[in-house]
Amino acid sequence: MVSMKDIAVACGVSVATVSKALNDHGDIGDITKKHIKDVAEKMGYFPNSAAKALKTNRTSNLGVLFVDEANSGLTHDYFSSVLDSFKREAEKRGYDITFINCSKTGSNHMSYLAHARYRGVDGIVIACVNFDDEEVDELIRSDIPVVTIDHIFNDRITVLSDNVAGMRELVNYCYEMGHRKIAYIHGAPSAVTRTRISSFYKTTEELGLEIPDEYVVEAAYRSTTATHDQTLKLLELPDPPTCILYPDDFSTFGGINAIHEKGLSIPDDISIAGYDGITIAKHIEPKLTTLQQNTEQLGKAAAENLISLIEHPKSTIITQIVVPGELYPGGSVKKI
Repeated sequence: MVSMKDIAVACGVSVATVSKALNDHGDIGDITKKHIKDVAEKMGYFPNSAAKALKTNRTSNLGVLFVDEANSGLTHDYFSSVLDSFKREAEKRGYDITFINCSKTGSNHMSYLAHARYRGVDGIVIACVNFDDEEVDELIRSDIPVVTIDHIFNDRITVLSDNVAGMRELVNYCYEMGHRKIAYIHGAPSAVTRTRISSFYKTTEELGLEIPDEYVVEAAYRSTTATHDQTLKLLELPDPPTCILYPDDFSTFGGINAIHEKGLSIPDDISIAGYDGITIAKHIEPKLTTLQQNTEQLGKAAAENLISLIEHPKSTIITQIVVPGELYPGGSVKKI
């Protein structure tokens, strides 16, 4: 293994000079610094992570807490895209990723906070968890830098998709296509769900639409079984909707199955729209009308702000970063 002493000998300088150059100290000239770094790279030098942690009091390791109720893990299209962007931005800035978990079985119980401390992470991004969980709350209120995705906490940086504008744009599009009887199958209760429901009602109210109570029903996110059953109920109403909005793109497949079971076609007999903009939705026929969330920017912003909290704790402003989405028209909403 190459040491600083080896680099010092190769460059004809002291070990202290090598150390200062590799750590970007200002009292080393740029030419000398570049020469030492180039030699170190050619020799295959890598700083010992443990030694670096002792010196800087940082491990360059970010924790990720991600637990979705559907147990879809990293097959969750939306969050996997967000976390992939987060990972790429973190690695570009010299950080590694560790997933934080919580063992709730057996005798060796370890909370999220305990696991985070055990792994020595510098900060944590939290996405798709039950934010009412006491152990999640304990972690958020700890002294570890935290950024949350799609959930607002006081005194914590939050990165959010603009669900208000997204739902408004989706409803307005359906309205402009001539639909006046718009149903909404929303997700299970959460901050995101509440925001989208409020935006749905506010937008339809501004458009002068009266939405019957039976047009707004619940199905868990990504549950094709639940959306299948709710779609059948909507289609069997005495005055059924002409357009159905779904909680997410993946769940629309349950609705599509129900529509086909009734012998109906999309969009000729019934129009549908999803939310998220997952890739597979653009490869079915007709292509799904959806609100495409900017997962690239969401993940990048989460990484940027978490690293800023770690490296510049005194000057990083605690704020909410709202990332706009974009309507993807597709072909599943018919003009009537």
